[in-house]
Amino acid sequence: MLTGIEEVDWASLGHAYGPADDVPELLRGLASADPAERETALDGMYGAVHHQGDVYDSTLACIPFLLELVADPAVQDRGCIVELLTSIGGIELDDDDELDELDPDDGEFIPAANYAMAAAAIAAGSDVFLGLVSDPDPEVRLAAPCALASLHPEPARALTLLRERLTVERDTEVRLALVAAVGRIALRHASLRAETVDWLGWLARAAQDPGLRLAALAQRARCAPGDIPDDIVPWVTGLLEEIRASAQGPVAPGTERGATPTLIGQVRELLEEHAAGRPAPWTEELLRTLHAALDDRVDDRIALILAQLRSPDWGQRSDAIWLCGGLIRIWRGRYEEVVRLVGAQLHDPEPRLREAATSFLERLFELGAPAADALAARLAGGPTGVGPGQALGPGQGAGSGSGSGSGSGSVKQAGQAGQAGSRKAGQGGCGGSGPQHGFVGRSGRDGALLALARAGDTRAVPLLARALEEPEVRRELLYAMDGLGPSAAMLAPLLRRRLAEVELDERLYDRAAPLLYALAAVRGAQAVPEVLRVLRGAPSNRRDWVREAALRTLAAFGPAAHKAVPDMRGLLTAESATVATTAARALWAAEGDLGEVLPALERWLRPGASGADWCSAAQALGEIGPAAASMASALLPGLGARDLWVRVRSAAALWRVSGDTATTLPVLLAAWEENRHARVDVAECLAEMGPAASEAQLVILTELTRRRRHNAREGASGSHDIHLDEKLLTVCRAALARMERGAF
Repeated sequence: MLTGIEEVDWASLGHAYGPADDVPELLRGLASADPAERETALDGMYGAVHHQGDVYDSTLACIPFLLELVADPAVQDRGCIVELLTSIGGIELDDDDELDELDPDDGEFIPAANYAMAAAAIAAGSDVFLGLVSDPDPEVRLAAPCALASLHPEPARALTLLRERLTVERDTEVRLALVAAVGRIALRHASLRAETVDWLGWLARAAQDPGLRLAALAQRARCAPGDIPDDIVPWVTGLLEEIRASAQGPVAPGTERGATPTLIGQVRELLEEHAAGRPAPWTEELLRTLHAALDDRVDDRIALILAQLRSPDWGQRSDAIWLCGGLIRIWRGRYEEVVRLVGAQLHDPEPRLREAATSFLERLFELGAPAADALAARLAGGPTGVGPGQALGPGQGAGSGSGSGSGSGSVKQAGQAGQAGSRKAGQGGCGGSGPQHGFVGRSGRDGALLALARAGDTRAVPLLARALEEPEVRRELLYAMDGLGPSAAMLAPLLRRRLAEVELDERLYDRAAPLLYALAAVRGAQAVPEVLRVLRGAPSNRRDWVREAALRTLAAFGPAAHKAVPDMRGLLTAESATVATTAARALWAAEGDLGEVLPALERWLRPGASGADWCSAAQALGEIGPAAASMASALLPGLGARDLWVRVRSAAALWRVSGDTATTLPVLLAAWEENRHARVDVAECLAEMGPAASEAQLVILTELTRRRRHNAREGASGSHDIHLDEKLLTVCRAALARMERGAF
């Protein structure tokens, strides 16, 4: 076994962490009789030799030995090695990919040709996969179909074999893998697509197993998204009900493995935890594939999710929540009923379902309002709520276990999930899109409170007060106080006390910044002495950040911060533009005297100023408004800057100080088209302009009719993405209303 491994000069080769002289030990570890050693070796392969999908020269050198291991029936866990080979050889480079994937000056030069050589090397030995479709080991049979679909140079031969194997295979998950591989071949090879789509359509109707019919339907939709049947919702809903009715109970646990101190081991355990107690955990991946094919058919997707949320099967309801998370992040729609039903899951006895619901609701902000009653009820008490004396701090543990791609707990999924993202889309297996959610959860109680506060529900205020009495407070709760209105003023004394207790050490910014933000949100001007203590005592570590945060809070206090005027005035000449301009804004808010403020801001509107510095000064002038009209000429050069944000900030500020629509509107509309992330700022300015911006009416109408969120990103998301898009829609409606009123 591993013949010739010593003849390779491994030390001259490299991987993610330097010389590859440790690779022989990893390869031998894959063949070990010890399960823990095998898993550790596999973790090393994904972590170094195939780090985040990269293909190094050492990766290429491993391929013959990996193929040898796969061909040896005495080697255990060969399915994991098949999946590793599929990942290494299955990367499909686009025509416009750069020849050099990484900068050679960084010492991580990886020629794009490595990926092609890997694919060719594995394809040359891919006949070994043909025999694996009938291997006695079901994990090997589970991995082999995707390898054939991705790597075998004769797709028609592979397609025939996969379809034939389906007639004799009895393992449910292997059968689903066979169907997924058939779909992958059809997607990759146009000459085989029409025939395969017809076969998948036949299978979706002819198969006796409802799971197999659902798999065929999902793959048919994936291969022919323009030809999805109109009755897809009742069809899929019926199949899910058949699957539920035919389930005989939870799947039996697999062979128990000992815990290993590896990322793959940790993710595998979470995948297994997710599947535990569920008779058909694989339905999640089938539905994910189907949702990806439905794409912008938002109403159909919502209808499917609603049907799942009403299912007696908690697993289907959990799947629906995760699927809706991906839907609502990308697409606008009517989600009120979905949110209400997700809120109902907060009282379910299954903790994984409650955690999935809480995690989903945390990101909704104003869209979470239909679930507010359920959130408030959970927090009011009961077995899943916060009762008297219970802590609301963040130290409640983690680990959701509520999300996986297929629920099978395969090491391939663990490897890919553990290795922070694939390099190319072709690496992600044979199913639909992979998991879109993380594996680490937070306290359900903190999450429910965060969701309630972000929804702007004032019932969160007394609960936040209780949270502020605890030793630790989740920082997101402090940043959620800005949407609670005047009722949150009662939190000011508690916030003031906590700020007074913060030590003036090198961790000051991390501890004080959320409290300063919250004090500004609740207008807690009685905390001026505590804010000044932080402002004056900022250590050298991130001093400018601390000062800026403190000055922003003082600016929010307005004239009530008059005691801080000497400190504000002293910082007008700070070397940091953000500190100096924020000090100017705070001084204007406190005194209303522009005598020293305008020169301090003009200092940063000079040739040679950085884009960030210019933007800081422009924003400050915009907040001052018409009183700073004398600064209009200083802002004009920014309208022609190369930096888009300098143009946007300058145009917005110029409008606010001078009311000059003719000069600023073309700049703002050009930025709208150039960078979608500028649209919220531009829309706010258009709403202020009102009838004067009537020529932007078509732009606003077009945005309001788009189904896709303006900031949607495939495979990535931020906690505030939905909130920012909903804010854009709100501002656009306000702008349109003002324009239309001005037309009459």
